Amino acid sequence: MNLGLTESLPALVAKRFTAAKDAGHLIFSQTHLEILRPGGVPYQLRYCPALANKPTGKPKPDEASTGKRFDPFENPSPDLLIAHIPKENPTHFLVLNKFPVIPNHFILATTAWEEQTDILNKEDLAAAYACVRAWGEEKKPDGTRSRRLFAFFNSGYESGASQPHRHLQFIPVEAMSEDDETGSWKPLIDAVPSEPASSESEFRRITNIPLANFALTIPPDSSAEKLHEIYLSLYKAAAVAAGVPRSQLHSSTGPAAVSYNLAMTESTMMICPRRSVSAVVSVDDATRKDVEQAGVVELNGTLLAGTLMVKAQAEWDELRRRSTCLQKVLAAVGYPHPDIKEVALL
Repeated sequence: MNLGLTESLPALVAKRFTAAKDAGHLIFSQTHLEILRPGGVPYQLRYCPALANKPTGKPKPDEASTGKRFDPFENPSPDLLIAHIPKENPTHFLVLNKFPVIPNHFILATTAWEEQTDILNKEDLAAAYACVRAWGEEKKPDGTRSRRLFAFFNSGYESGASQPHRHLQFIPVEAMSEDDETGSWKPLIDAVPSEPASSESEFRRITNIPLANFALTIPPDSSAEKLHEIYLSLYKAAAVAAGVPRSQLHSSTGPAAVSYNLAMTESTMMICPRRSVSAVVSVDDATRKDVEQAGVVELNGTLLAGTLMVKAQAEWDELRRRSTCLQKVLAAVGYPHPDIKEVALL
């Protein structure tokens, strides 16, 4: 898909982000960062007190009584809108995240209403992949990319999805790396092995994190059809890992059979099925009085970037103090690794 933009995507997003932030149209919250190493993998722990005050995706009392829920993507704010894509007969639009904790966090939403919990279609994936590729078009003198984009999708309540109107999200990798003084962090999706898990399966996995995950390589210049084929293979693997019978996985449209997070870079697509939106970490009674739902840590698709956000000092302290705590959190929100034979030849 050709985005049809009049300037580079990174420049356009940065310009719109700065203008919206300066004018108060979005609320940017700073975070404190520390790198943890669950299973030897560098993982970002971010402490963001403002997270405790962020609006949730739950209907407000007046919305519950009327049955009509506010849809921020029905008529996107012109102060946050980046572009409609493609330029001719747009199917999607790009809009800034109103409550970012990482600079230049933006969203791809469908122009017409589509359910967030339905299986993605070819147009969704083609538009998302076009954004990922456009972000990395600029090269360094050595030929490597100067910028990279991490794309993610939350499907279903257990995945951390907060809006029912279909949308995928993007965070620049360079923005996530900014505060890492160790220089050791890289997106979790980059830790996917270069070789398949075994001769019995095409899927690749990161086995030293305690939740089922599957990845496939994206061939260069993949078509929308190829992207959709890769996605459906990953979706079916996630569903089987979550206990969904194979007989229920014949359809490539309609409601998804499992909650999941999907992530994508230019070279890799990755998925993990979700059984819970949150996990519990130990906090003291004083924290429970001061912070609503203190000790409840919620995760969305940024977990596949290797990022976890907490809202309370006690959560931050507990995760840093106990080396096994993050591993337990990841295990609680996902499913165990299945025998790779169970998802072969889906």
